[in-house]
Amino acid sequence: MQVLLVEDDRDLAASVADYLALDHILVDHAYNGHAGLTLACDNHYDVLLLDLMLPRMDGLTLCEKLRGAGIDTPVLMLTARDTLDDKIAGFRAGTDDYLVKPFAMEELIIRIQALAKRRSGQIRKLTVADLEVDLDSKTAQRCGQLLKLTPTGWVILETLMRNSPNVVSKQQLEEVLWPEEIPDSNSLKVHMYHLRQQIDKPFNSALLQTIPGQGFVIREDSF
Repeated sequence: MQVLLVEDDRDLAASVADYLALDHILVDHAYNGHAGLTLACDNHYDVLLLDLMLPRMDGLTLCEKLRGAGIDTPVLMLTARDTLDDKIAGFRAGTDDYLVKPFAMEELIIRIQALAKRRSGQIRKLTVADLEVDLDSKTAQRCGQLLKLTPTGWVILETLMRNSPNVVSKQQLEEVLWPEEIPDSNSLKVHMYHLRQQIDKPFNSALLQTIPGQGFVIREDSF
C-alpha cells in the first residue's frame, strides 16, 4: 500500500511515515499544498492524507482541485480543527474521512486500511480515455460531443465508470438497476445495446466491452 502525506510539520510527518512503514505502508511526503497536488496528479496512491492548514495551498482547496480533476483516491483529512463547521467544509470539499489531531497512530492505520478498500464516493467527474461523465450536471460526453442517454443508460454508465477498469458482472448491474425485481433476461441486453450506440458507434474505438463469462467493462484496451 502506498499513501501520500501532505503535512508541513516535518517532525509529525517523519513520525507518521516511520510508524506506517512498520505496517508495510509506503509514504510519499509533500510539505505544501502545491507540491501535494503535483504528486497526487502524477502518481497512484491508495489513500491521500491531507493536513488542513498548509502553505501555498490549504487542504480544502487541494481536495477540491483533486476532485475537479477526476481523481477518486480516498482522502483522509488531518487537522486540529474539530468543529462541526470545519468537518462539513471538509466533506463538501471532497474528503472521505476526518481525523482530529492529536491522534493515535493505531487509529490512523485502521482508517487508512478501511479507505484503501474503496475509491472515493466524493468524486464528481469520471473519465476514461475521451469519455467524461459529470455527476453534478448529469451529463456525459465523448470527444467533446454530448451523449444522449436514457435514465437507465445513465445508471449503467455511471456504475461502469465508477468501477473502471474492473469488470462489473451482469448480476451486479441488474441488482443496481432493478433492486426489487429483475425483469426478463433480455432487458439488460437491450439497454446495453442502446448505450453502445451512444458511447461507441460514432467513434473510432470501442470503450464499452463485454467480457465473456464475466460481465461488462469500460476501458481503453482489450484484455
